[in-house]
Amino acid sequence: MTNAASEPQFLIVMGVSGSGKTTVGEGIAQTMGWLYAEGDDFHSQACVSKMASGVPLTDEDRWPWLRSIGTWIDEHARDGSSAVVTCSALKRVYRDLLREGREHVRFVFLDVPKDVLEERLAKRTGHYMPPSLLPSQLEALEPLQSDENGVVVHAHRAPQESVDEALQLLGLRPGE
Repeated sequence: MTNAASEPQFLIVMGVSGSGKTTVGEGIAQTMGWLYAEGDDFHSQACVSKMASGVPLTDEDRWPWLRSIGTWIDEHARDGSSAVVTCSALKRVYRDLLREGREHVRFVFLDVPKDVLEERLAKRTGHYMPPSLLPSQLEALEPLQSDENGVVVHAHRAPQESVDEALQLLGLRPGE
């Protein structure tokens, strides 16, 4: 829910696999009382199967996924609902597509050291993304740039600390 005097806001929590997108995204949404969507749910079954077999997605694989997330944002913007959605958004061109015509979109880039990512992925169960794809994600990653609307959160510590840092950097307080 948003303040009646304000426009809906959309946060895209971005980063490589294992950076904590789901945990931080859910934490922000819960704290703010906003909608939440898991970006992985927007992937086609073919893309999920491809990643599960250890094959990195191509740009061509990602365009429909990114457009689906954009459509979801547009639908909720029309409803006046603020929301958080996770999306790796590894490349600038992907983020450009997600924010095109959407001035109410901001990014939260979860920056995590490689060794912490590797440790998290080694312990993770029940996710289709194998740890073997981390190097391809790190290679593709173009960190959030200073001219992009967003913040960088150092998400290698306790999840609530990352949520709190994101909210502080974004200037958000519950009930807004």
